[in-house]
Amino acid sequence: MSNLILVRHGQSEWNLENKFTGWVDVDLAPKGKLEACKAGELIKNQKIKIDHYFTSYQKRAINTLKLILNTLRIKDNNIIKAWQLNERHYGSLTGLNKDEMKKKLGEKKVHEFRRSWNIAPAPLSKKNPYHPINIEAYKNIMLKNIPDTESLKDTYERVLPFYKKEIESKLMKRKNIIVSAHGNSIRAICKYLFNLDEKNITKLEIPTGNPLLISFKNNTEINNCTYLDHERAKDLIVF
Repeated sequence: MSNLILVRHGQSEWNLENKFTGWVDVDLAPKGKLEACKAGELIKNQKIKIDHYFTSYQKRAINTLKLILNTLRIKDNNIIKAWQLNERHYGSLTGLNKDEMKKKLGEKKVHEFRRSWNIAPAPLSKKNPYHPINIEAYKNIMLKNIPDTESLKDTYERVLPFYKKEIESKLMKRKNIIVSAHGNSIRAICKYLFNLDEKNITKLEIPTGNPLLISFKNNTEINNCTYLDHERAKDLIVF
């Protein structure tokens, strides 16, 4: 048997300010640090030996993982960082307040941008300081891999090949893995794992700092899945 633990980073500074964040490299808010430490305690209670740990290029996910590993008394020098696990790029919405955009564009339109499968916001100008080409964390990523905007479908199409090659391959060798990432990159993995269609994937909510433990039998057949913090668990749509 192997185990995959998916953790959306703890509350970030821009989660707190209710802004569209995407690829902007903001850090954890104080509450997010506490969520990460609690996630570490919940994982520790499972007494699972962790073999590999993955995260995105974004410090809110990286620091969530570091706090978890510190709680587990695991050195963090073997963390694998992958831009493919980054949050979805929100294009021209990046840095804008979600409530203000609801007033300006209408709640239905904003919900469409946030939760639709294949609709992306307008591209973000490359001159904008929030564009990834202007952010230090992404200086070593090839320009062709840096988006101006993304739909959930676009996010899925960059996350899935990485997941299959680097993570699923290790699960098939009965390894236990933690992935600290983002709402939409985790949503993309869940679409694949739970065979969710394009309608149901838009309904899936991923809570911050709450580890989702997925146990496998016979390589990639899911045996069980549960959020470890039951009081903050979202409904998991599984078919």
